Amino acid sequence: MGQQLLDRLGDLTRTFANVLIIGRRCPSLIAGLAAIPATSNAQISFIEQSATLAERFGVIIGEEDQLPVEPDSFDCILWPGGLESVNDVPGALLRCRLALHGDGLLLGCFPGDGSFPLLRQVMRHSDGDVAVARMHPQLDARAMGDVLAKVGLTMTVVDCDRLTLSYASLADLVADLRSAAWTNMLSGAVRPITRQGLDWANSAFAAASDNGRALEQLRLIHFSGWSPHPDQPKAARRGSATMSLAKALRAR
Repeated sequence: MGQQLLDRLGDLTRTFANVLIIGRRCPSLIAGLAAIPATSNAQISFIEQSATLAERFGVIIGEEDQLPVEPDSFDCILWPGGLESVNDVPGALLRCRLALHGDGLLLGCFPGDGSFPLLRQVMRHSDGDVAVARMHPQLDARAMGDVLAKVGLTMTVVDCDRLTLSYASLADLVADLRSAAWTNMLSGAVRPITRQGLDWANSAFAAASDNGRALEQLRLIHFSGWSPHPDQPKAARRGSATMSLAKALRAR
């Protein structure tokens, strides 16, 4: 996800002076920002939920959906994962817009709807007839586009990228999820998986394997939007075109 953000920033012709990164400190993302023209001279700030980590790295402490920053503080906000787990998505995006200067950029991505279908299937096997909240609800691209517009961002873009991951066992998939900090985030007690349930889940995972490997899907939703500014390009008024689509196609 960090590399995708760098690729998209690399396509821009403008530069940014103050960049806020929401979420974990990713060394490769930080190094990449210093290597591209858009952010090579930018001052980089971070939001960190952990008080211990915030003190260690000297960064801002705060919740992702409650940015403790002043309005008009940054001209670029990057959010490489994490939006999918916040309590108030519209509120979080609105706070991002307010934290941006006019014509500032919000750019991010997160795992969206359709991610980890195999894991969802095997978890249903593990729990039998009992419904257990084991995975977050997932945002879809259309809803994300609507929310970006509703919070007042302009020139919004939402697109998707599907990754196929191959695993030899359910344990390997769970290990990757833990490494990415994508495991349970619920504050209360969670119904544990029984030994029999785990056996069912492993069996379901093995049944979905082909030649000893099971394929899992990860659907990344990329989003961007700009804080409003009078100098931004504006869409033409509906009905103001001087050439019909049919004529334009014939001319082509």
